[in-house]
Amino acid sequence: MKYFKVTIIALTVAVIIINCKTNSTIGNPSDGYVAVTSISPLTSIAESIAGDKIQIKGLIPEGENSHEFEPPPSIIRDLSKADLIILNGFQLETHLIELAETNKKDGAEVVLLADLHISEENFKYDFSFPEENGNPNPHTWTDPILGLKFAEEIMHRFVKLDPDNQIAYETNYQNFKNRILKLDILIKKSIATIEPINRKLLTYHDSFPYFSERYGMEIIGAMQPSDFSEPTPREVIELIKQIKKHEVPAIFGSEVFPSPILEQLSRESDVEYIDELRDDDLPGEPGDPDHSYIGLLIYDLEVIVRGLGGDYSEIKHFDITPTFQGTTNTVYPQ
Repeated sequence: MKYFKVTIIALTVAVIIINCKTNSTIGNPSDGYVAVTSISPLTSIAESIAGDKIQIKGLIPEGENSHEFEPPPSIIRDLSKADLIILNGFQLETHLIELAETNKKDGAEVVLLADLHISEENFKYDFSFPEENGNPNPHTWTDPILGLKFAEEIMHRFVKLDPDNQIAYETNYQNFKNRILKLDILIKKSIATIEPINRKLLTYHDSFPYFSERYGMEIIGAMQPSDFSEPTPREVIELIKQIKKHEVPAIFGSEVFPSPILEQLSRESDVEYIDELRDDDLPGEPGDPDHSYIGLLIYDLEVIVRGLGGDYSEIKHFDITPTFQGTTNTVYPQ
């Protein structure tokens, strides 16, 4: 998952060169309104609502090992130029929140989507995010209905920022809503094709609790402990017991961060290891039709349903074209 490690040196350099122009930074705000986002699923949702009316720029590069990622000085500059700063919240971007509050320009808002739209009784705690640490699992966007709530919040923020284009934002949101609601129905149908006994997930990083609750799946474990280190030998033994107990047909790793431990689990448990799941790294490349939030939902669904023996054929031809008119220059850092 994308988390920030901020060093004093990086911040010092950032302050020194905050007024320097780099190729990765946002242009002058006089060019139009600017919104920055943290992870690429939120960047895509914001783009779907903004269309070509607001410049959207993601901050966290796709595919980075964020546990060792140090924000470059350009992020300070981007935050200082943004009219709206859109973050997931739930302590996913702890240091980025601090940077945003410190460096935002006058009048700019920082929006923490999960904090606004998920009540305490719906917090998810698990192996990677235990309740005693106080931070609920932040992978909220894997539930498309939560993603839709985020889109509605973003729409309202855009209308507040730029009321002259209210109709465009409301139209884009309605198009996005219609697409998500259709996708939600097809996800339910696809999950229903998996034998009930096989509707179980063991993943490397605990990224799918919100998805699993919505679609009636059970999380039987995750490899990565709460400190994001490798699991201990004792924890590995317990996971092997879980796999054998539940007789799952497959266990899932990440396409971006393959796990030798999961490969070991697969061999010792005699189950298939599928290292193809993504949580916030969109499929394809920027500009590709599937490089979007909807594309990500479809991609992960296909991986899960295929791995657990279900039928995903009905979802394969789902419409992944943009839900907005025109072209954008949204930035997805790589």
